[in-house]
Amino acid sequence: MTGELHPNAQKTRIGDPGLHPNAQKTRIGDPGRRTALITGASAGIGRAFAEVFAANGFDLVLTARREDRLRAAAAALETAHGARVHVLPADLADRRTPSRLVERLAHDGILVDALVNNAGYGVPGTFAGTAWQQHSDFLQVMVVAVTELTHLLLPGMIERRYGRIINVASLVGLLPAAPGHTLYPASKAFAIRFSESLSHEVARYGVHVTAVCPGFTYSEFHDIVGTRDRVSRLPAFMWLDAPTVARQGFDAVMAGTPVYVTGRVNRAIAVLGRLLPYRLVTAFNRRVAKHYRKM
Repeated sequence: MTGELHPNAQKTRIGDPGLHPNAQKTRIGDPGRRTALITGASAGIGRAFAEVFAANGFDLVLTARREDRLRAAAAALETAHGARVHVLPADLADRRTPSRLVERLAHDGILVDALVNNAGYGVPGTFAGTAWQQHSDFLQVMVVAVTELTHLLLPGMIERRYGRIINVASLVGLLPAAPGHTLYPASKAFAIRFSESLSHEVARYGVHVTAVCPGFTYSEFHDIVGTRDRVSRLPAFMWLDAPTVARQGFDAVMAGTPVYVTGRVNRAIAVLGRLLPYRLVTAFNRRVAKHYRKM
């Protein structure tokens, strides 16, 4: 819900006082509808996932830092799909955000049936040449918040015998790393193995966990990290759009696939990365990385 579109919408931010531990838990829309929480939902792949889940009958909780973008997305999704959309602006770089977010959901009586850990970004440059606070914030968003939100919401999914968790990883998490953006491939490799292991633990409870691994995707990502001019030189066949990534990711988690690489070209690259000699793949990655990584 966008606030203006529904009288019960909450306009306040996460961490506001007034939470009550005994708040009644109900669904935010039709009791027969499920609810998906999507992080980084204001643009790109996160916004595309919101569209796909809404089109498939889910109500939504959208979180990101940019409240104006979230409310615009909520209004559009409510109009297009009749979904109830709850907006919770938040910054996942703040270590208190995951617990505050879940407390707010409990206060508002929202049961989360699907979680999409999509929020993310890259830190350009070298590891030694970047301030530790930037690395710390990055790890909080890309690793800690992902695992903490999953840990907080998973028990309810297990209890209800239904859950869908998507961790947006990357093709780079499956390949030997190249110089620059040092923690990005490491964080994505973590997301893949975390998802894979957890999926085997909870499948028997009706909970599906999937690491979705896109390659180059048309979004704001490269504008934010300042590499748009570099990646624009890559051939068109290496790119997918965000709606395609989201549709394939949604289908993968519904099917119970632990790791899914989007796009045939990316799947071929992932296979070659496993089959070819490590030195050859590493040399190729170092050469290609010069075109899209900022050192």
